Amino acid sequence: MEGYKPFGIPMRDLESVILFYEEFEALRLADYENLTQAKAAKKMNISRPTFTRLYDKARKSVAKAFVEGKAIIIHGGTYITDDYWYRCDDCHKTIVSDHPVDQCRDCDSGKITRLDDQI
Repeated sequence: MEGYKPFGIPMRDLESVILFYEEFEALRLADYENLTQAKAAKKMNISRPTFTRLYDKARKSVAKAFVEGKAIIIHGGTYITDDYWYRCDDCHKTIVSDHPVDQCRDCDSGKITRLDDQI
């Protein structure tokens, strides 16, 4: 997943906000996984105050996009992952695996791009 955009508006007509990968991860751990900030910070291998800053910035970026009708682009930042991340060039699904893969598990396409290699 590279981001989100308001329904029915072409991307070329939208302004966007940037959500760094580590901000996305902070939102995912706190709001989707329901971890406390202390547990989420530990999982991300950062201090709790740093987690709080990332989480606060992520929430403000998402709120700005929703309120102002902007796209959310997820990329960049500073992070380390042990997982292998891919995007299928045919069906556009994101593939996360603990080992290298050579085809999409959804559509069996061999046209996949490794995302974590682009760091």
